[in-house]
This record gives sequence, structure tokens and C-alpha cells, in this order.
Amino acid sequence: MIDIQTTTHEVLWAFFLVSLVLGVISQRTHFCTLGALSDIVHMEDWTRARQWILATATAMLGFAYLCDISAINPAKTLYASNRLMWLSAIVGGLMFGYGMVNASGCGNKTLVRIGGGNLKSLVVFIVMGISAFATLKGLTAVIRAKYLDVVALDIPSGSHVGSLLSSVMGGDAQQLAVFAGYAIGGLFFVIALSRKDFITIENIVAGIGVGVTVILLWWVSGHLGFIEEHPETLESVYLATNSGRIEALTFVAPAAYLLDWLLFFSDTSKVLTAGIVSALGVIAGACVSAILNQSFRWEGFADVPDLARHLIGGVLMGVGGVTAMGCTFGQGVSGLSALSLMSFVAVLSIVVGAFCALKLQAASIEPCTT
Repeated sequence: MIDIQTTTHEVLWAFFLVSLVLGVISQRTHFCTLGALSDIVHMEDWTRARQWILATATAMLGFAYLCDISAINPAKTLYASNRLMWLSAIVGGLMFGYGMVNASGCGNKTLVRIGGGNLKSLVVFIVMGISAFATLKGLTAVIRAKYLDVVALDIPSGSHVGSLLSSVMGGDAQQLAVFAGYAIGGLFFVIALSRKDFITIENIVAGIGVGVTVILLWWVSGHLGFIEEHPETLESVYLATNSGRIEALTFVAPAAYLLDWLLFFSDTSKVLTAGIVSALGVIAGACVSAILNQSFRWEGFADVPDLARHLIGGVLMGVGGVTAMGCTFGQGVSGLSALSLMSFVAVLSIVVGAFCALKLQAASIEPCTT
């Protein structure tokens, strides 16, 4: 007999500890998607972008391997769908990308900054969580479901790169997805490491380290947490996930679930999930790292306009992240590792939204000339 409670606790502890490591890595190496884009726009420096590419490459290779050895079922991941909701991905991605510039960081960076004592990021997290919850079940959820999610392409073989290859080459879509994961992941790996000056301990730890955390959580959720026949329902189940499917790292919807858990703690139906403990783990890891390297310090808003920018950013991140079904980690490193077509659309939209916001930000601080 399987002890469901014990296995659930093992999954939750695994998610917390791996996320704690992610928090340490992100705090020490300054791994940040927004930072990478900002470095490109303002300094033409691609170092942190290469870190992100290396992390995605590592996660892709790991996901492909787990599927190849049948450790996880790719058809049961959060990103597995026969519908490509491209409009939701574009609109949500643009909102999230624009919002994270105003909020001074994406979901993961917001958690890392909270761990370092940044009260601005704490406010962003709360606002993002409320906005995300509204987009999951409230007012903006109605708008999302009625006007955005209904616009989609139906792809019977699955909305992933393997199905595209199958339509062109023939063959099994899932097997081709594994092949594509190895090929694209390998290509990204080579691109990231193509400059010798990039190969430093910090960059390798940032890129490969982040990618490995995603791989570990794919295995934890899809293998350790998989129960083929639940003793009560007699159905297969993936333990401790909000979606009931295989999940890795994502940080927008979990912000909503964390607030919901805290606000209704006495309600026994509100339980800890992988997403909630992941958010707590990143904060804890970043806090420990910041204290150890003596960089922990309290930081607040500079003025009212600064507060306004962060509030707007938090709202856009919450609404956009749920609409796009993920953030720079959810649809980025995690979603791209599964070769989800929606992830590619969402990530491109996030980048475009962020670049627009960064360009406007740069123009606003440039001195006027007459």
C-alpha cells in the first residue's frame, strides 16, 4: 500500500529544498531574465542572456532524457495541450514583459529580492498575487476566458515542437519531441558557451545550476509524485500540484495560491502545494545567501511615482502571467524545456513587452536637448 501522505510530504520537501537552492544560485549569481534584457538594451552585454540560454538548454536536455527513459510522461505535463492559445500567450506575454520592467523584476527575481530585504518587491508580490487570483477565478478571469482563451488552434497530436515535425516528416510526435529536445537543447548549449570569456564558474553555476533545478523538479513531480492508482479514487494522480498534472517551476499562479493559503489557513481544504513551497523556498534561499554574503538590507520606495510604477507592474505581471499561463520561468525555462509551442509564443511576447518598456524607460531618463 502506498502512503499518500508520506509521499506528498516528500514531494513538498523536495520542491522546497530544490527551490531553496535556486534562491541561493539566483542571489549569488544575479541570474535574472529582466537583468539579461536590460544588459542587452543598455550595455549591449549578453552575459546574463547566455546564462538564461544555458539554463534553458540544460532543462531541455534533461526533460528530453527523462522522457526518453520513460521517467515522466510528457503528455501529462502542465504544458501538454491539443490547443495552442496563441492570443492569450501574446497578450499575456506582452503584459507580463512590460510589467516586470516596472516592477523591477520577474516572478523569480521578485522572490529573490524579498529574501534580500526589498520591501518594494514584497508589495509587488502581494499585488501580483491578488491580480493573478483575479485572473484565475475573478473578474479578469471572465475576460480572459471569454475573449482570449477561445481564440486557439487545435492540434490533435499536441501543441509542441514534436507535433510540427510529425506533420512535416511523419512519425510519432512524442518520439520526435524527444529528438527535438536533444537537438535544440544541444544547439542552445553550444550557443551559450560559444564565447570563451563567458565560461566562468559564476556563469556555469547560474546557467547549468538553474537548469538542473528544473530537471529535478520535473522528476519529482512526474515520477516521485506519480501514483498510478490512488487508493481512494482508483485513478492515477500527480501529488501536491495545483493543476493535478506534472509541474516544474513557475511563480505567478503560485503567488495567488500562497496568498489564498495564508488568508484561509483554517480551511482544511487549503493545503500546501508544490508551487507554494517553491515560492517560499526561493525566498528562504535568497535570504540565507544574502545574510551570509552580507548583502541583506531593507529597501523601500523612493517616492510616490516609484510606488505607482511598481503597483502597475505587479498588476500587469499577475494578469499577464496567468493569461500567458506562465512567467519567464513558467513559460520560459520550464515551458521551453517541454518544447511547448505556447511557451515559444509567450516568451517571445514577454521579450517584446520588456524591450518596449526598457526603451521607454531609457528615453524618459535621457537628457533633453534643444
